[in-house]
Amino acid sequence: MNILILSCGRRCELVNAFKTALNNNEMEGKIIGADCSELAPALYMCDEKIVLPKVSESNYIEELIKVIKFFEIKLIVPTIDTELSTLSRNKKYIENETDSVVLVSSEKVIDICENKILTSAFFEQNGFKTPEILNSSEITKFPVFIKPLNGSSSVNTFSVNNEKELLFFSEYIDNPLIQEYILGEEYTIDVCLNFDSTPVSIVPRKRIATRGGEILKGQIIKDRELIETTKKMLEKLNAIGHITIQCIKNEKGIFYLEINARYGGGAPISIKSGANSPEYIIKMIDSKKNLRYRENYLDKMIALRYDQAIYLDEKGNVYND
Repeated sequence: MNILILSCGRRCELVNAFKTALNNNEMEGKIIGADCSELAPALYMCDEKIVLPKVSESNYIEELIKVIKFFEIKLIVPTIDTELSTLSRNKKYIENETDSVVLVSSEKVIDICENKILTSAFFEQNGFKTPEILNSSEITKFPVFIKPLNGSSSVNTFSVNNEKELLFFSEYIDNPLIQEYILGEEYTIDVCLNFDSTPVSIVPRKRIATRGGEILKGQIIKDRELIETTKKMLEKLNAIGHITIQCIKNEKGIFYLEINARYGGGAPISIKSGANSPEYIIKMIDSKKNLRYRENYLDKMIALRYDQAIYLDEKGNVYND
């Protein structure tokens, strides 16, 4: 089974997780990495690498299909938000033109996840707590939280402490969304779902420290309230594959913040704990059957992440001295 990981960027751990999953399943196959930059580090962890146009380019889908056919790709794994809507709209076309599976949810699900107003409405309409959306002209109490309506990776998200800051960030951020500020412990929940949207694994991990929106230090917490509440929410969402859900838990309950319909940057933490979603997804595709739900992952495991580097010689080959 050949697997294509799109916009692989710095996702070296994810690339290795898929490599290991193929080996664990005793399956022949290659990991092909794609990115719009030939200097994406994770490309050099892959068995094969390819440079694709940016997803915003008009020839993106046709070039993608060429790559899928050339490498006989069976599974396509998107990793960034900007790919999801394009891939979701073209999912049937890609799968009809090739013998591949695009690991992306329906257009409806992607719309809910990408538009933060729709995300908030989804939580509220289905009875789940979420921070209230505020009108800037009616704010009298600080702090509040401001973020882009269609943002990702915590880019341009800020806590706002007074009217002066509110005015500045409201002009600085394109399409700003203002919400009440919620204190508490922040969690990311890694979820793997069958292709009929039933869950295979639900793994809460506490965010201890982050950088640029991605977790640096975290701990797996098998919190029953988080798991059971998230199960109920997933019944309403109808997503597939690996998704991540962000929330805050305090004495008032669980406040759901966002849903990312893709692998999050910290997903390798849950994979390492034993919730091996790359292996689950490969088994789903190979067997064409749903997998049972399981919680056989290591509770209380702590992850301390750090940077590594890949070195290239003048010809672009990996340099190991």
